Amino acid sequence: MALYSEKVMDHFRNPRNVGVIEDANGIGEVGNAKCGDIMKMYLKIEDEIIQDVKFETFGCGSAIASSSMATELIKGKPVSEAMKLTNQAVAEALDGLPAYKMHCSVLAEEAIHAALEDYRSRTEKIHKPY
Repeated sequence: MALYSEKVMDHFRNPRNVGVIEDANGIGEVGNAKCGDIMKMYLKIEDEIIQDVKFETFGCGSAIASSSMATELIKGKPVSEAMKLTNQAVAEALDGLPAYKMHCSVLAEEAIHAALEDYRSRTEKIHKPY
């Protein structure tokens, strides 16, 4: 049995949504000091729908694949649905990750949630009555 699924290898070799969104209205960055992986997610949200999502990841193949898959799972979705993204959903969409690489899917979940929280905090500041 191969260590990584074909989907993991595909998202590692051909990651989707790589890059930066210059006018992002939600940005989240997380890291794992133990393994050294760092993920940064950029969201462009309009009318509570994720119109665009991009990522930059410094890490192993599983980290890159997890970032790529997470972006695919939330692109075009309402913010409320994206908030429900779990690391398990990311791992399942990749047809599984080795147990010792599950922390990569956790980082992808955390990066998405951090970007969504950043969006929320920016939105609250804009709409807050003075």
